Amino acid sequence: MALCFLLLFFLLCSPFSTSFPLPNRREVITSSHGAVAADDARCSVAGRDALKEGGSAVDAAVTVALCLGVVSPASSGLGGGAFMIVRLSSGEASAFDMRETAPLAASQDMYANNSASKSSGPLSIAVPSELAGLYKAWKLYGKLPWARLVTPAYNLAQNGFQVSPYLHMQLETTINGVLTDEGLRQVFTTNGTLLKVGDICYRKRLAKTLEKIAKQGPSVFYNGSIGAALVADVTKRGGILSMEDLRRYKVKVTTPLSADIIGLKFLTMPPPSAGGAGLILVLNILSQYGIPSGVSGPLGVHRLIEALKHFFAIKPNLGDPDFINNSKVLSDMLSPKFAAKLKKTILDNTTFGPAYYGDKWNIINEHGTSHICVVDSERNAVSMTSTVNSYFGSQILSLSTGIVLNNEMDDFSVPSSNTNFTSIPPPAPNNFIKPLKRPMSSMAPTIVLKDGELKAAVGASGGVMIPAATLQVILNHFALQLDPFSSVYAPRVYHKLIPNVVQYENWTTVIGDHIELSSSTREELKKRGHVLQQLTTGGAISQFIVQNFGELTAISDPRKGGVPAGF
Repeated sequence: MALCFLLLFFLLCSPFSTSFPLPNRREVITSSHGAVAADDARCSVAGRDALKEGGSAVDAAVTVALCLGVVSPASSGLGGGAFMIVRLSSGEASAFDMRETAPLAASQDMYANNSASKSSGPLSIAVPSELAGLYKAWKLYGKLPWARLVTPAYNLAQNGFQVSPYLHMQLETTINGVLTDEGLRQVFTTNGTLLKVGDICYRKRLAKTLEKIAKQGPSVFYNGSIGAALVADVTKRGGILSMEDLRRYKVKVTTPLSADIIGLKFLTMPPPSAGGAGLILVLNILSQYGIPSGVSGPLGVHRLIEALKHFFAIKPNLGDPDFINNSKVLSDMLSPKFAAKLKKTILDNTTFGPAYYGDKWNIINEHGTSHICVVDSERNAVSMTSTVNSYFGSQILSLSTGIVLNNEMDDFSVPSSNTNFTSIPPPAPNNFIKPLKRPMSSMAPTIVLKDGELKAAVGASGGVMIPAATLQVILNHFALQLDPFSSVYAPRVYHKLIPNVVQYENWTTVIGDHIELSSSTREELKKRGHVLQQLTTGGAISQFIVQNFGELTAISDPRKGGVPAGF
């Protein structure tokens, strides 16, 4: 009877298409002991195997992250960075900031004469940092030998792996960059043609790099032969990365942001992630409408959009806490009283232009990423988002090391020569480039608790779309009571304030699913003045692990073709 009631409620109140696929999907698994949800089945299995051997959630996350760097190099890898939330069953929780930093030779005016060099090429490369963070987390919370965690990635790089549909899409999307760069061309083409779905891709140089990392740890990268070869490759191309940059890189281990909302506790990432604070701000706004009625149906979607617009107006006021005092802005973003004030400015029958929300600064358009969720048999949990920024980052693959290098410098703001800001606000000075500074990010890895017990690990990839996707998964499951798979699969909307457009999903994924926001919801949004734009490719990719009565349900987002694994 209760199930029938929930189904009826969903049919009446959901803003989405009701033609969901049957629950017998490979993207959802249930398990009693441990579970891994990643963008690629091979990496989920590698993480699961680490858990089965007695490894911790952190062991599995390290294994999965290194694996994804091999088979999903357009999204993440040793040449990028990441954020990780770890929550132990004992209650201890840590936030790992392994975000890239600006090189020592960088400056806020370095792109004044060549703006294109900010988004791709050697000057777009920030200091790679993922490996340092993974090793730090392993040293604190790992159980298995370090070399064991690197082995699955090494084997895939050395022995070859089949190109996935999503990787093939990314190759096609960036075909010019792939064909232009010698390193990318050698790995991802045959006789001048891009590798196709199912073709075997070999990454022999990366395998040699991973072999050294397995034996010597990160020192070979940050103060050894791998780092020296990497720097030489970048310098040869005209970049400014140096060995001193690598030697000086430090992982930061801090306390996660924490908030109690809708009867749950959320642990998420502090700055230089803005996504975590944004998630809390929007949830605080929406919770005041009442759950579930206040966030149901097209009106609930409208309220979500309006709350997101407030977040994006505030976001540029944040900056790297080593350089910017975020205390007042962060205090406001975490405050239910501040959220109540913003809620009063949201009208249910209309929307407004960006100036209404206080758009003082322009928004950086971040790019793609990869997300991992892991829960082990002791119910220790990891939520981790990693990135090289754009597809294939800087679109440079180091010939000596096989590493795809990030273009994370593109996430910084830079001074503009345009003094006429009547239509577009100026860039945010809190995010201007300084040596050793970390650019702001929208990544929001999150762990959810209830009464001190683990309820879920959740997060998303997709750059600036990450907060909206993560919020919608959370609301779908914990507010609208959708099952875990439907919570991830449901069509999404996105807004980033500028341009003042609602993007809604209407696309067919790489595995053939068609995901589309319902026409009735679109019409209701138009009546309130929203300008709608179809999102026919891309969007955010979410992973989700839920615990109920000791059983784990893991979901890998079908949008990217990922598959979870558990035991």
